[in-house]
Amino acid sequence: MAINNELKDALLEQVYHENCPGCKVDRDKRMQNGLPIKQLIFIWVIVLCVALPISSLFPFLYFMVRDFNIAEKEEDISYYAGFVGSAYMIGRALTSVFWGVVADRYGRKPVIILGTSTVVIFNTLFGFSVNYWMAIITRFLLGFLNGLLGPIKAYACELFNEEYQTLGLSAISTSWGIGLIIGPSLGGFLAQPAENFPSLVSPDSLFGRFPYLLPCLCISIFALFVTIAAIWLPETLHFHKNNELESAFYVPDAKEKTDEKKDSSLISLLKNWPLMSSIIVYCVFSLHDMAYTEIFSLWAVSPKSLGGLNYTTEDVGIVLSITGVGLLLFQTSLYPIAERIFGPIVVARVSGVLSIPLLTSYPYIALLSGFMLTFTLNFASIVKNVLSVSIITGTFMLQNKAVDQHQRGAANGIAMTLQSICKAIGPACGGALLSWSQKRQNATFLPGDQMIFFFLNVVEAVGVLLTFKPFLITNHY
Repeated sequence: MAINNELKDALLEQVYHENCPGCKVDRDKRMQNGLPIKQLIFIWVIVLCVALPISSLFPFLYFMVRDFNIAEKEEDISYYAGFVGSAYMIGRALTSVFWGVVADRYGRKPVIILGTSTVVIFNTLFGFSVNYWMAIITRFLLGFLNGLLGPIKAYACELFNEEYQTLGLSAISTSWGIGLIIGPSLGGFLAQPAENFPSLVSPDSLFGRFPYLLPCLCISIFALFVTIAAIWLPETLHFHKNNELESAFYVPDAKEKTDEKKDSSLISLLKNWPLMSSIIVYCVFSLHDMAYTEIFSLWAVSPKSLGGLNYTTEDVGIVLSITGVGLLLFQTSLYPIAERIFGPIVVARVSGVLSIPLLTSYPYIALLSGFMLTFTLNFASIVKNVLSVSIITGTFMLQNKAVDQHQRGAANGIAMTLQSICKAIGPACGGALLSWSQKRQNATFLPGDQMIFFFLNVVEAVGVLLTFKPFLITNHY
């Protein structure tokens, strides 16, 4: 887009349009002093609202699929469960770029409100699922209509001054990580209430007839409050009557474009290798993390005879709750220090390398019992999730530093599409591979669950290798 002299003068003078919401946000940022606590809470709660339903089903998914009576053998339950876990990501992959473009054209706020509203409706319907296909369809629509996660990253960069943008992106990854922990915790504690709390819930009651509704409903009620609160969110996109200014030109860190041939199309984003390389690295680790999240819960509730821990959904919920507390403490205290000293790329590499021996130990943890099993499993779970979130936070930063504001919605849409494809592959392949691994208990090479954790380590190792040049290119760190 060409920039004429008149526009340059307007930029230099920081002209603010009276009725433009983006201009109002920019003006407020210039006047703001101190840490923007209110804005951080906004971001944190919205991302938490969307993250909770993504993984809340994993602790009870094994039992849900079992109750649908679609699997002929017990070893096949994980196979069918994988497709339910993937349905959300398949839906999100199909529309993420679309929602990113919508956010760039019509505003971040409408996409955010639609995303949280989708959680209210379709997460509740998932809890009412009476058969396998209803579960898959409701999960698919939950992802298909929820385009929030891409635009919220752009929104975080636009809502804060440059000095706090890293903090804003860190709030997203922290909330996302906490959501992926609290979600399964809720699913583990609240699923099958008639069995877990027979004195409080009757088998003939609503929650007795729909044993997986309670955790879904609790998350949906939370999402309803978030949706109502989001009505008062400020819009950060610029809307001017003569459409003469792009949103990027009104933020302090936006770069003035002087190349007339430079455009904001999707093609230009795909040619942006610093962006695309960081997205690919992000996707590889996301595939690993989503597969791990499902495999961990399915492995934990599997019987001892198949190499699992024979845990109940409540046991899994306790482990994940403790993990969530540890993750929150790390992200709010130690990660910012580590990122400031070493930079996001080095932190991501080290985290990836440390994850490999940790995952290798999981099949041997299953051989423990009593206090040693509880202590070792909780410690391993905390460390693994801390390492995963450290990697994701670093890749968030690289992606959003690789583009200007007026491209961030579309750029994060591309990231969400590719990430969703990988995250759809993760549960589907993870469930199938776990089912296959558990059938080969007496194999000579990597028997039983050793094989599934070996596959996870292969993906992790590939991700680590991709963080080095010449693949990962960045001008910012």
